[in-house]
Amino acid sequence: MRPSASMRETYGRTLAELGEEHPEIVVLDADLSTSTHTSLFARKFPERFFNVGVAEANLMGVAAGLASCGKLPFVSTFSVFATEKGLSQFKQSIAYPNLNVKVVVTHGGLSVGEDGASHFCLWDLAVMRSLPRTTVIVPADAVETEEAVRALVDHRGPAFLRLPRAKTGLVYGEGYTYRGEKLEFRIGESVVLEEGEDATVLAIGPLVVEALEASEALRKEGLRVGVIDVHTLKPLDERTILREASRTGCLVTAEDHSIIGGLGGAVAELLAERRPTPMKRVGVRDEFGKSGPWRELYEAYGLTSRHIQQAVREVREMVR
Repeated sequence: MRPSASMRETYGRTLAELGEEHPEIVVLDADLSTSTHTSLFARKFPERFFNVGVAEANLMGVAAGLASCGKLPFVSTFSVFATEKGLSQFKQSIAYPNLNVKVVVTHGGLSVGEDGASHFCLWDLAVMRSLPRTTVIVPADAVETEEAVRALVDHRGPAFLRLPRAKTGLVYGEGYTYRGEKLEFRIGESVVLEEGEDATVLAIGPLVVEALEASEALRKEGLRVGVIDVHTLKPLDERTILREASRTGCLVTAEDHSIIGGLGGAVAELLAERRPTPMKRVGVRDEFGKSGPWRELYEAYGLTSRHIQQAVREVREMVR
């Protein structure tokens, strides 16, 4: 069993550390700061923290105003509220004028668990990646979350970073290492965790751990399956995906999101235009989520290592 850690807590701690180095950072929240962990920044820099209340549209508008005055706003709330209540203002006031606002949402995907079906957001990535000028990032674990948040400080323009509610398994070692090798987080560049010969799994967010476990299990069947951490959904790392499609001849995508419009949709669009390749998509089918423990939901909706293994076997059959 891999150790697990909270990406939300890592986000709040990293933001508080960055506040020391960057006085231009301001943080806004919509009455959920103890859940998003922006409360850590609020305690340290109360004069640079703004709780706008349960008013997500205003949240985006205030952030746009602060960005237009040279501040660097980090905006946080649950994903369902940011994308379903604040979308119009994000589009009109932030994306369209290309303002430097970072929207970091928590409680994305099925990991919302017992918070209830009304709080699920299984389409946020599809919505946000369709907006021009908007960078979309989904870290694989808590270690990568810190790297991604730090990278956003140097990144110019609107960005959307999505985190889960639950603690999830660690992919990377301390200092952003993998198997002892130091890595560098670059927006738009995927991380090749395992090189394969028989198939490649492109995974995002908490499904990266599931993909690694699937690769390990399939090795016992004699299959070498590559695993790619596609932490940036937009801009998509087209070069790596096309290279792996050419090398292994078949792909599986894995995500805690609808298979429509997320990673699976983005990869399918790319392959259809540039290199038609057999692929299978692991994710939530065209349906709403149900309330329950998140691990049980992953099993019920087909998002576990076991489901990825089966998808690899099926896509292998397609190329024989």
